[in-house]
Amino acid sequence: MPTILLVNDDGIQSIGLLALKKRLEKFGEVIVVAPEKERSGIGKALTAYGHVKIMETRLRDGSKAYAITGTPAEAFLLAVNKILKRSPDLVVAGINLGPNLGIDDVLNSGTLGAALEAAIHEVPAIAVSYCVQRIPDRLGWKEKVTSEELELTAALAQEVVEYVLKRGMPSDVDIISINVPEGVKLRRVKITSLSYKGYGDIYTKGKEGYKIKGWVQSSYLEAEPGTDVYTVKKEGCISITPIKVRFPHSKTALRTLSKALAI
Repeated sequence: MPTILLVNDDGIQSIGLLALKKRLEKFGEVIVVAPEKERSGIGKALTAYGHVKIMETRLRDGSKAYAITGTPAEAFLLAVNKILKRSPDLVVAGINLGPNLGIDDVLNSGTLGAALEAAIHEVPAIAVSYCVQRIPDRLGWKEKVTSEELELTAALAQEVVEYVLKRGMPSDVDIISINVPEGVKLRRVKITSLSYKGYGDIYTKGKEGYKIKGWVQSSYLEAEPGTDVYTVKKEGCISITPIKVRFPHSKTALRTLSKALAI
């Protein structure tokens, strides 16, 4: 029986996490480790100062889970080193209630942060996101999302998980990132590339300074056809993006610098 580690950045009681858990239990042992409260936008951050606690808790369905006071990336590290004391066969992050599109989201998202941490440790990872078109600037809105709204997203994630468990991660892929547009009914799925367009101006001036006031899909700059941003934003299709963690680099590109430094 494979072991699947389920994490998220929306908090241990998120409906997205529970919807995914119900789908994955048929494949093996599902261990749920997630932040006790929402830690969105924190990327792969770790707790540099202070302590991180692990607490046994119960999900909405009464099943056992582990809540931590740390970040999504720490959920992976603590699960491997303190709870399981071994690597899982697969990490699934989500269902994130919000988009994870383009390079900025990959580096800023707590959902992708957990997946990146898994990939760094050579554990295959799948990140699943439900791309709501507008994220309001208030707490509590995620509690209104229903399991019915996430049904298609959860079903698609289940199929991808089954494929990876049976056949292994596709060659040269560390993370599979799934983005499902809000309210989509038809399963129009496209394999996409990652958009390397950064965010536009996402800050609004207030009395105390600048802040990110809500989130809308227009925050993503226009991207090329075939990218995840274009596919979700312009075509309204489901995007599945292969991501590789290893950054390409060329030491020969610094040959002139090397000579200048007399190395």
